[in-house]
Formats: sequence, structure tokens, C-alpha cells
Amino acid sequence: MKILVTGAAGFIGFHTAKLLLERGEDVVGLDNLNPYYEPSLKDNRLKILLGFRNFRFVKQELAQRAGMEELFKREKFQRVVHLAAQAGVRYSIENPHVYVDSNLTGFLHIIEGCRHNAVEHLVYASTSSVYGSNTHMPFAVDQNVDHPMTLYAATKKANELMAHSYSSLYGIPTTGLRFFTVYGPWGRPDMALFLFTKNILEGKPIDVFNFGHHKRDFTYVGDIVAGVVAAMDHVAQPDPAWNSDAPNPSTSRAPYRLYNIGNQQPVELLKYIEVLEQCLGKKAQKNLLPLQPGDVPDTWADVEALVKDVGYRPSTPIETGVKRFVEWYLEYYRP
Repeated sequence: MKILVTGAAGFIGFHTAKLLLERGEDVVGLDNLNPYYEPSLKDNRLKILLGFRNFRFVKQELAQRAGMEELFKREKFQRVVHLAAQAGVRYSIENPHVYVDSNLTGFLHIIEGCRHNAVEHLVYASTSSVYGSNTHMPFAVDQNVDHPMTLYAATKKANELMAHSYSSLYGIPTTGLRFFTVYGPWGRPDMALFLFTKNILEGKPIDVFNFGHHKRDFTYVGDIVAGVVAAMDHVAQPDPAWNSDAPNPSTSRAPYRLYNIGNQQPVELLKYIEVLEQCLGKKAQKNLLPLQPGDVPDTWADVEALVKDVGYRPSTPIETGVKRFVEWYLEYYRP
């Protein structure tokens, strides 16, 4: 298959493209290589992908309509895995306009490209942040998600609604994946595991919000990308049991699906830090702080729908996943 992977120089996009290339797919990777974090990390991810003969890279802004239209028209993709977005929950509080350009206008250009070029299936990244102020655990895809806490979450909820409208109007199969906290080698430097590792090794204190007592459904990137690819292979279908009198938000009469993709085993932040300390052989100096604006106390993914439909089953405990991250970090940065 010819597959477009957007955000191919990013964390999850890189791992997804690599897995698809390893199984022999023809992959076109798109990224704008923005300087949200150190460009050299993105460049080095790309160097690995460019080592595959079945990979081509396109530098392109999602928000540039003409360029996106030309890309879809020229390449005639069979499947699209849309992972590019402006990331970062807290960054959206400081830079809201960037999120509208990338996450809303950019998504429109992706789904319009799918519409006009007979793409068989669009898989796109959503986020656990859409659950917002929900407190019922675990988070399940049949829950209401009308109370986002940040603009980032609101843009991702909007993507889900836009996808449903296109699935309904034009019959485009779309699958949205609500990612929970993803970690692992080649991760993003703005994420907690990266920041903690860097500061612990440098003997600097780490900021531990909510005094370390909130829980996150930390999910290893290898498990995540296996689920992404399995979801891509499983083309969304209409749900014959969908009932408009009691509508399930995760399915539809249209070829539309939403899934959680997480580890289904939330871990307290203090425990996560303890595992990291053991892997580094060094204790952290903790700067204990209250919960940040926009953060939720806990996340916990109910992934049974994805298990049932595509056989997804995460298998990497945090002890293994954090160890693999630390090994990569020490090899890559040689601190």
C-alpha cells in the first residue's frame, strides 16, 4: 500500500512510519520540521527513515491548502495516518493561534484530500485530553466529552466531529485514536520523562506537579504504534446496532470509529519517578508543586473496544519501557 504518515519526523509518527516500512509498505512521510523542540532530534529520526528505500519525505505545512491538494492529487494514497499536530497541552494556553492553524485548518486539508482522492481509510490522532473534567474512571469512548480543559483538547474534539461529518456525508472511513501518555525512545523533549531524566543526570531538581499524586496511563510507544497500524488495517465500518435514541459517541451509522489507545494500567507519578531513579541509579531532587492549570488529576484508558476490534493488547510494563528509554537517552546524548 501507499500510505501517507503525517508528522513523520515526530515521536509517534517516526515509530509508526518505521513499523510500516519494516513490513514493506510504501510510505510518504510529511512534516513541517517546526522548531517546537530541538530540530536535530527530528532530523535524526528522519535520517533513519530515509535509510529505507520505500520511504520518501515531503516538507509541507498542513495549513497550506494548495500544497496539500497537490500532494494528495499527485500521490493517490490508499491509507492516511494523520499524526501531525501542534502538540503540548500547556503550550496551547500560551499560543492558541498555532493550534487553530495546525489542528483545525490542517485537519480540514487532510480530510478534504481523503475525500477528493478516494482514500480507503483515514486514521488520525486524538487525545485523552478530550475527557477534560470527567472523573468517572476508566475513561471509556462511550462517555460524553463536552468539557475540555484546554484549547488543545478542544481542537482534538473538533477533529472527531469533523471526521464524523465527512464519514456521514461522503462515506469516508475514519478512525480516531485517543492517545494516553506515550513515552519511550526518541520521545519529545518537552515531556515529563525527558525532562526528569535530563535534570536528574545534571543534579537539578525536577518539578513534580500535584505533589506527584496524580496517575497517568503511561503507554510505551512500541505498544502504541502496534495499535495504530492494526487500526489502520481494520477499515472503519458502519455500526448496524447504532441507535439514535441512545447514541454511542464512538460509533455511527457512518463508517466512523473512536478508540482509546493506552496501557489500561494507571501509575502514580511518584512511582514512575521511582522507576526512573532505579534505571538511572540516581535519586531525584523533587520540587513538589500543586496541579497545573489545564491538567487533570488522573487518566485511565478503557481499551477493550480496540482489543475486541483489532486485537490490541499492550504488553510493556513501565519498568521495561522506562529502562529502554534510559538506554536510548544515554546512548543518544552521552551525558
